[in-house]
Amino acid sequence: MLLIILNVFFFLAFLAFAYVNLNDNDAWLWVSIYTVAAICCGLAALHKYYPTVYLVTISFYLIYALTLFFAKDGVRDWITKYKKESLVQTMQATKPYIEKTREFFGLLIISAALTINYFAA
Repeated sequence: MLLIILNVFFFLAFLAFAYVNLNDNDAWLWVSIYTVAAICCGLAALHKYYPTVYLVTISFYLIYALTLFFAKDGVRDWITKYKKESLVQTMQATKPYIEKTREFFGLLIISAALTINYFAA
């Protein structure tokens, strides 16, 4: 029962995240990323599991997260160069390291949700 509740929560959250990314310059990428995750969680809430899909998407998301971590003005620079400046001071990401760091953590959240479903399958 807890897994169903968790998947419904992630399904709704990922749909909301996809929606708020509709106005971004890279909406095609982020709406796709969050929509795929939402669909996976929605299907898991209905007891339909697709472990191969989880592995492929988790791999893609973690590789992309690594590129964001090491990118110029990425997560590593946010930690070292920018001294972990607040990421939530405004919803508008005016600095590239804020955008990349938020995207990095979004990918980690998606990967965690799909990993749970992978092991549940």
